[in-house]
Amino acid sequence: MIRKLPSGRWQVDLRTDGRGSKRIRKSFDSKAEAKRFETYVLTKSAEGKEWNPSKADNRKLKDLVKLWFDAKGVHLKDGERRKRCLDAIADFMGNPIARTVKPGSFLAYRAHKLQKGANKKTLNNHLGYVNAVYNQLRRLDEIDYDNPIRNVEMIRLDERELSWLTIEQIRHLLKTIEEFSQNPHVHLLTRVCLATGARWGEAENLQLRHVQEGKLTFVNTKSGKSRSVPVAPELFKEIQEHLKQHGGFSFSLSAFRRALEKSGIQLPAGQSAHVLRHSFASHFVMNGGDILSLQKILGHASITMTMRYAHLSGDHLLAAKALNPLEY
Repeated sequence: MIRKLPSGRWQVDLRTDGRGSKRIRKSFDSKAEAKRFETYVLTKSAEGKEWNPSKADNRKLKDLVKLWFDAKGVHLKDGERRKRCLDAIADFMGNPIARTVKPGSFLAYRAHKLQKGANKKTLNNHLGYVNAVYNQLRRLDEIDYDNPIRNVEMIRLDERELSWLTIEQIRHLLKTIEEFSQNPHVHLLTRVCLATGARWGEAENLQLRHVQEGKLTFVNTKSGKSRSVPVAPELFKEIQEHLKQHGGFSFSLSAFRRALEKSGIQLPAGQSAHVLRHSFASHFVMNGGDILSLQKILGHASITMTMRYAHLSGDHLLAAKALNPLEY
């Protein structure tokens, strides 16, 4: 039986084998927690296992991190990096018993990192990593308690300024690269990104086998899904010849950043090669492209990301002009 106590907490009161069996009573902050505990106890009873509160789970936070990594993290592209991050968070907290972690412990970690100049979005990712450990292991029945920091909220972020290059800026940038860069790949990589909306790393990963039938196929993408984008015949042929000659693209991001700085084009902090992807998307929409097609080209898992460019639509702007209240 589950009932609400005068204190506002919810109490589970049950006997697993009917009258005369051991009575179990435990209270929780929410009815959902109480229901999960009741289900857990009855399931264990059906399996012939008795719930024994004296056998407390005293595993440390880093023990749970390792469990999570073996079950989930090892399959993620950035799993090793996440594990290092989680271990560092656990060390900062003193590697406590995982079930005893308090929200204040993570908040202290976050405040310390903010003071050191850490990016707010990065710290939101860190909170997500810790949540994922508890939530994943709870789903796998590796732990029988809820995530103790589930009520810690993400830091509210201001929407990042979305910058893109004008046609004149694109021409100026390409001319700067052509005149000043000694890197044999950076000029072509820049044009690949501008022509397809690819991320710089996706373009660098192109191999000759990815350049087929007038399309470039980007693999090992951020979403984990491959996607193909057609390009103009002249560019397609140039990419093929370049890859045949060089065998592939080498790391050229530093060369691009130097050329961008040389060009004098000013961008918001933290943006460099990604402005090429934004520029493709912005011009695509301004020239009449639709959002759903853009989502597929960019490989966004959610339309929400692609909608950032919707305000650039010509129809959108004309509607604002024609439908504002001063026109009635």
